[in-house]
Amino acid sequence: MQNLIIVNNTKDWAFDIPGVRVVSARAYLTEKEYIDLRKVRIFNLCKSYRYQSTGYYVSLLAAARGHRPLPDVNTIQDMKSQTMIRFVSDDLDKLIQESLAPIKSDEFTLSIYFGKNMAKRYDRLCRQLYNMFQAPIIRAKFSRNVKWQLQSIGPVSMIDIPEDHKDFITQAAAEYLAGKKFTTKRKTQTRYDMAILWNPEEKAPPSDEKAIQNFVKAGEQLGIGVEIISRDDYTRLAEFDALFIRETTNVNHHTYRFARRAKAEGLIVVDDPDSILKCTNKVYLAELLDRHNIPAPKTLIIHRDNTDRIIPELGLPCILKQPDSSFSQGVLKANTPEELGMMVEMLLEKSDLVIAQQFMPTEYDWRIGIMDGKPLFACRYFMAKKHWQIIKTDTKGDMSFGKSETLPWEMAPQHVMRTALKAANLIGNSFYGVDIKQNGNKCYLIEVNDNPNLDSGVEDTLLKDELYNRIMQIFYNRIKAAKEGR
Repeated sequence: MQNLIIVNNTKDWAFDIPGVRVVSARAYLTEKEYIDLRKVRIFNLCKSYRYQSTGYYVSLLAAARGHRPLPDVNTIQDMKSQTMIRFVSDDLDKLIQESLAPIKSDEFTLSIYFGKNMAKRYDRLCRQLYNMFQAPIIRAKFSRNVKWQLQSIGPVSMIDIPEDHKDFITQAAAEYLAGKKFTTKRKTQTRYDMAILWNPEEKAPPSDEKAIQNFVKAGEQLGIGVEIISRDDYTRLAEFDALFIRETTNVNHHTYRFARRAKAEGLIVVDDPDSILKCTNKVYLAELLDRHNIPAPKTLIIHRDNTDRIIPELGLPCILKQPDSSFSQGVLKANTPEELGMMVEMLLEKSDLVIAQQFMPTEYDWRIGIMDGKPLFACRYFMAKKHWQIIKTDTKGDMSFGKSETLPWEMAPQHVMRTALKAANLIGNSFYGVDIKQNGNKCYLIEVNDNPNLDSGVEDTLLKDELYNRIMQIFYNRIKAAKEGR
């Protein structure tokens, strides 16, 4: 793979980095030689990435030509987004506070050269910021009021780089180009390569360790080399053909950034960013279900001006949900008017909209696993002992679960299956877990999960290895179709 460094003016380039060609932005944008190149990595070091500037067009047209720009247009947009800056600052809060604690002033600028800084104590922070804003040379600006926060991040003009930093940049670039950035040697030769994003430290991950190993085994039997990756492997996504996310997803989370980046790199992604966006927001789901006449418990979208509608229309007790709740977290039950007022106020502090829903007590909930528009499994999840939810969390944060029962999906009631398939198809063709409450001959859709549980000894009780084989076969078929241009 060729490596091109693109700058506004080649006269400003003062580095000798082996293995790269330095090209002016004008030449790259206009000369046929560069238009026709294949298998190229573009390091965009233009002085500005402003919308419709020369630097912006370098990354935009590099993508159109099938080159791999660094940064790409999504990263450029992220660097300009104060919302994304705040998300990243919150996500890395602990690391930011630890890294910048010794600094005496209330402002600090961190220069990040190919993912590194001259001071090794900032290595972890530089690596994480680079993972989220992949660009060759950038500066992150922090300020401290009560605590340190990221204020901005953006490119650095060549003429603004201190003279005594240049030797370090040369070394950092050479190490970057020599490192595992573009290819990785696999233990065995495989036709395709897949990354599974999984965090073994997560309290309630979508899959336990044994299930993850079953996915690896199923993939290898099909000729898919499977590697378990963590949030630190963001920069390696281009090495793979597919990404399977087995961490709890959220839009304000690294899982969503992984999904976005993988999709931009052309990988097969499950769950894809659109599914994460749609499924993790219960306000969206409530509107979607209502629009398509899918039965659900009576639901109100609550804001500060209509809280008085909850009791007259839903009664008590009722359920309150923050829009991005998952695994029963952020889901509350109000039994009295006093509890309701306190809970609504607490949730509206976090979100301008909250879901209020009719309470429907049942012994169990159906979970229908669906992928590629087809059912995979059917489970009945029973409520935790002396609790109204499947998962009970105590004051220490420890979780206890109700029992579960897995059935052949053909044995689930037909109206439950019809509702589940209709709801999943409204979202997409990824991997979904559709939760449904059954009341006699009627069923009510609770939610569609974009990252459903698949644990050993639970959802795989009946199919065992065949369940993992079916899922990996879907990945194989999709990767093959993408490679063949179908």
